[in-house]
Amino acid sequence: MRSIIILSLMLSVFSAQAVQNTESYKKSIDNKIEKMKKKKSSWTAEEKQLMKDESEKLAKALPNPGIQVGEKAPGFSLTNSQGETVTLASELAKGPVVLVFYRGAWCPYCNMQLRALKDNLPAFEKYNAQLVTITPQTPDKSEAQFKKEGYPFEVLSDLDYQVMKDYKLYFEPPKELVKLYKKHGLDIEAFNGDGRSALPVPGTFIIDQQGIVRAMQAQTNYKIRMEPADIIKALAAL
Repeated sequence: MRSIIILSLMLSVFSAQAVQNTESYKKSIDNKIEKMKKKKSSWTAEEKQLMKDESEKLAKALPNPGIQVGEKAPGFSLTNSQGETVTLASELAKGPVVLVFYRGAWCPYCNMQLRALKDNLPAFEKYNAQLVTITPQTPDKSEAQFKKEGYPFEVLSDLDYQVMKDYKLYFEPPKELVKLYKKHGLDIEAFNGDGRSALPVPGTFIIDQQGIVRAMQAQTNYKIRMEPADIIKALAAL
């Protein structure tokens, strides 16, 4: 009994240290905001208002995006950037899965999130967790992105949007917003393919080996992402 208590205390201390040492996504965002304050914005007041209006519309249309804690995670079979087929079942056979949906390499907030995930990958691996990312962008764009950044985890292309729909994250930005993004160098169709501009609400799901979602976060505000520290806490609780 005493040995069990000691082991439990050791695991608690280890978990606390792992969380304390995590690289924070929010910290990256705060640093970006501070830098942006020092520069003159290229977005007009009207453009900013359009962004705000569309964000509010999306929040009303998807008030509670993503499948919820306790639900069975939908299975999938998607192609990675090397053309190999990856399934949720095959990844769960190795351990719990940290499943992350992101918009694409064109999105600066997605890039900050992926870098934070990369920095914290050793902490995830201590729980034998597999990190899998899903995006609507084409495999060649994913391959270029991951080669440039040196990401050692899976990136899968959801070209027919079915997995995004299954996880209740799918939405289509209005054409006016897509054009505005493109005007400012954020060309969704250049990454997704001509005529393809649908996106996922950014979402993260911690899935146990039985395929049950044990923790999640999905926000229509694309700047908000699940912190690596919270991912580690969820993995420690499995």
